[in-house]
Amino acid sequence: MAIVPTFTAPPLPPSPLDQLSEKSKLCIHRLRSCDVETPDLSSLPVSKLAAVLVLLYEKSGELRVLLTTRSKLLRSHPGQTALPGGKVDVSDRSLIHAALREAHEEVALPLSSPHVHTLCLLRPFLSASQLLVTPVVALLTDISILDLLEPSPAEVDRIFDHPLEAILDPSLAKYEPLVPKQSEHWPYETEYYHPSDVPLPAFDNRVYRMHRFRSCASPVKGLTAEILIFIAEIAYGRAPTYELYSSGQSSTAVTELVHIRMRQYQADFTLQQSKAQQASVTPVVHAPV
Repeated sequence: MAIVPTFTAPPLPPSPLDQLSEKSKLCIHRLRSCDVETPDLSSLPVSKLAAVLVLLYEKSGELRVLLTTRSKLLRSHPGQTALPGGKVDVSDRSLIHAALREAHEEVALPLSSPHVHTLCLLRPFLSASQLLVTPVVALLTDISILDLLEPSPAEVDRIFDHPLEAILDPSLAKYEPLVPKQSEHWPYETEYYHPSDVPLPAFDNRVYRMHRFRSCASPVKGLTAEILIFIAEIAYGRAPTYELYSSGQSSTAVTELVHIRMRQYQADFTLQQSKAQQASVTPVVHAPV
């Protein structure tokens, strides 16, 4: 599989863009033209790679993002909010193909749809399971396709969406049909946003700020929140209304850890390949008669 480190967004058809609000057009322009360093993943084992689809579309003049609530039957992160996506398969042609394939399997998003336009690929994020997760940001220009989406019973309990700008300013979610406070999906007194600072073993016990956003379904938190914050900052060209990092947490700590893991995976993979090559050329030594 070719893991392409750079991506140039193809031109968007003018007609669907003309239907967007001026604010949304500017967001899409910023995402298409963003200059984010994306490392070369081609020398890493496919087993350590994953891709998620950040599908944006406009409703009532605002950009929204497609989300899912994972099935409670799943072994990893049951009942949690996720972006459509998953591990890269050896048969995937690219990270974009991996994200679209997973979205097709999870929510029945049509493959090769002329209405799904890839805007950009962003730097990889590190998941709790130590996967390098690449966000693939795309724009859906025909929202009637949303009516055709169906959750895969084995993987998804619910399909929902959330306003992208509310990830930067959680108070904007006041117009949403939010789950009740102190309920299963929002067991907090806070109105729209609830952070906490915790050391995570998966991140070498570094203190990590867990961002949680109240929604109409399961809360947007963890890796999904991290990815959406990063994308929303690019799209709207401004910082969030809350503190991104815990006291003493470096703004580059997570990125640094991603590069540490990449070097580890590269070294392990190189060693495995070397051992496999040695084993294939080792002469057979027969025992003396």
